[in-house]
Amino acid sequence: MSQIPIIDFSLFNKGDISEKQNVVKQIYQACHEIGFIYIANSGISPILLKQVFEYSKYLFNLPLEVKQNTAWRDEFSNQGYVGIERERLNPDYPGDLKEAFNIFRFDNFPTSLYLSPAIPSFYKACTEIANNVLAAFSLALKLPEDFFSINHNQQNHTLRLLHYPPLRQLPKIGQIRAGEHSDYGSITLLFQDDVGGLEVQTATGKWIAAPKIADTILVNTGDLMQRWTNDVFCSTKHRVIIPGEDKVKFSRYSMAFFCHPNKDTEISCLESCKTDKSPIYPPITAGEYLLNRLQATY
Repeated sequence: MSQIPIIDFSLFNKGDISEKQNVVKQIYQACHEIGFIYIANSGISPILLKQVFEYSKYLFNLPLEVKQNTAWRDEFSNQGYVGIERERLNPDYPGDLKEAFNIFRFDNFPTSLYLSPAIPSFYKACTEIANNVLAAFSLALKLPEDFFSINHNQQNHTLRLLHYPPLRQLPKIGQIRAGEHSDYGSITLLFQDDVGGLEVQTATGKWIAAPKIADTILVNTGDLMQRWTNDVFCSTKHRVIIPGEDKVKFSRYSMAFFCHPNKDTEISCLESCKTDKSPIYPPITAGEYLLNRLQATY
């Protein structure tokens, strides 16, 4: 598969049995071969999406000292501001040319910042969409439909607001907006603007563009899903490059909803994925894996 497929997800939620099964087959193929899909007709509100993008711009337009006062310092909370170049997703190259706000728990949200009511609403909407996608994953892997949603019911998800500032000077050697990496959890929902720059690596090693497609959500599988499925589903490397021409003069905004299983969930090879080979990865809890990856990234 050399292109990211677009799947009409309304056929999974509201279609007949045949249409639902067809969506499940498409998801299986995409997750097995490329690890990314665009889902259309997810049910997300365009108005809510606009409100969250506007709030994201408000946060990143705050003075640097205000943002730094909310910097993420506790590795166990995974919450707060992450400054430009602090994160290095590809450890072989300089820090990424982006800044971020990680939102994990609303009761821990910095009191010095205004929290838009759109954020909890968006978090809830993303959780519902993720559970629907995970239900399709369960069926694709011949599991009970609620298998994955049960293992995500503590909602240890992270909403990450991202800003890639305009480039005003030459980057360091090898430096881009977000280094080559795979995501850590089970699945990620991504919402992005029109500036572009996101690229996905295919199984042949070729990098292909993953631009915004109107009225869709870009969904990808993460490391824990790959471990769970014994490499049946792939956790694909992706990156955000520095765009050419005039786009480098503009900010890029995106929002990633990282879905993570309950911390105490043991991630070990699923029975339906043992077919012709023994388990590739040793068991690990979801919480332990996330902590290991975060410590390596910062």
